[in-house]
Amino acid sequence: MKGNTKARTPREYVNGLPAPRRSELAELNKLIQKTTGLKPMIFYGMIGYGKFHYKYVSGREGDWVSVALASRKNYISLYACMTNNNGYIAESYKSKLPKASIGRSCVRFKRLADVDLKVLAALLKENHKGLKAKKARKEA
Repeated sequence: MKGNTKARTPREYVNGLPAPRRSELAELNKLIQKTTGLKPMIFYGMIGYGKFHYKYVSGREGDWVSVALASRKNYISLYACMTNNNGYIAESYKSKLPKASIGRSCVRFKRLADVDLKVLAALLKENHKGLKAKKARKEA
């Protein structure tokens, strides 16, 4: 789905896509929920999971999501937005997802068949650990 969506729910977002993209995003949505236990929501025109608040040293702050899923014109984008001591978690999966284009927190691929779902599940689990650690630090 290029640009902004008028979908108000994740179901509307997915159902508004043409086949086969619809079934691919539905499968990814299930994988994300099963792997992380996070509930989907519409967030900035994408399906988002695991909302958190951030604040930079500069004073800039806002809300974002741990994971986001979007259908773009030429590819599917899976955003895994958390970091660990080595940097962005998604970047550490470049060698394990050779058919995907990975930059900082975005994993882009043309078709679901281009990626190993077990590797994506591992990435999502590690990303979710990052979200839990971030929330634990905030509570401490």
